[in-house]
Amino acid sequence: MIYLLCSPFFGEWAFFNVFRYITFRSMAALITALILSIVIGPLFIRWLRRLKFGQPIHEDVAAHAAKAGTPTMGGLLIIFCLGVSVLLWGDLSNVYLWLTMLVFLGFGLVGFLDDFKKIREHNNKGISAKTKFLAQCVIAALAMLVLVYEPAYSTKLSIPFLKDVAPDLGWFYLPFAVFIMVAASNAVNLTDGLDGLAIGPTIVAGGVFSIFIYVTGHAAFSSYLLLPYTPGVGEVTVFCGALVGAGLGFLWYNAYPAQVFMGDVGSLSLGGVLGFLAVLCKQELLLGIVGGLFVAETLSVILQVSYFRWTGGKRIFRMAPLHHHYELKGVPESKIIIRFWITSILLGLVALSFLKLR
Repeated sequence: MIYLLCSPFFGEWAFFNVFRYITFRSMAALITALILSIVIGPLFIRWLRRLKFGQPIHEDVAAHAAKAGTPTMGGLLIIFCLGVSVLLWGDLSNVYLWLTMLVFLGFGLVGFLDDFKKIREHNNKGISAKTKFLAQCVIAALAMLVLVYEPAYSTKLSIPFLKDVAPDLGWFYLPFAVFIMVAASNAVNLTDGLDGLAIGPTIVAGGVFSIFIYVTGHAAFSSYLLLPYTPGVGEVTVFCGALVGAGLGFLWYNAYPAQVFMGDVGSLSLGGVLGFLAVLCKQELLLGIVGGLFVAETLSVILQVSYFRWTGGKRIFRMAPLHHHYELKGVPESKIIIRFWITSILLGLVALSFLKLR
């Protein structure tokens, strides 16, 4: 909004030229979302308490009994603050920015319906897994149908470390990208089991993808770093900035001991949009490194369930996802969270090294 209001003055008044720069507006979006989250956070938490939107607690983890009744659906705070920030600082004529918002809000709506059903029925069931999966696929497919018809967008798959290998998947790219988004969404959802555990790695991933998105949308930088160039996609850096800011603001209240939980409305929307960001900047496979923590949590569940069925009741972990395994081993919750954050930061730095290792 601010960009469009100032655009008539570009070139006439030197002061207004600063609003043309994506880097400036991305940082402004980060600061705006962060401050807005911190300021309205207490009001939002009190509102959730009045509505009695308390989090159903997993009975198998005794240490979580004290968390019963903590407000959930805090992801709405992230969505609101991020949305306001993007509307203020983004170029609202950019199709990539709107597609990113479509994925973010669409997955958030699925999470909202799931959370609301859990709260209303006072259990952890929510909407059926089949319905949730189908809704996620529809939203991801709609975004991809629009994206693949953009003339500047390529359906080639970038391979980390290999600068001259980029197979064109053609129409097979659409289901592949849908899988990336749905898998990322559910991976973040599985990770969201301890205070601040999911939002920390999400902030790291948002920061990493902001760099990849910016480079992908910059002709000179993408050419120098041998990355695919997509004109116009750099504007989504503003969204990434707002994502980091809103995430940090939410962490202010979600850090141990949490005053609010993000719920599925937060985890599904954040995971889905991280997958879409990876698709936008043509770093689909690199998402497995950037979000390596989410991958590990998901694999722990898959392995646990598969081994349990194969052996007729035996387990690999004391409990899955992985963070619950360490909880049951007696590791303090705060220590698990910090160690997982450190791991996420290291994985983010490894992913950034791929900018030159090609």
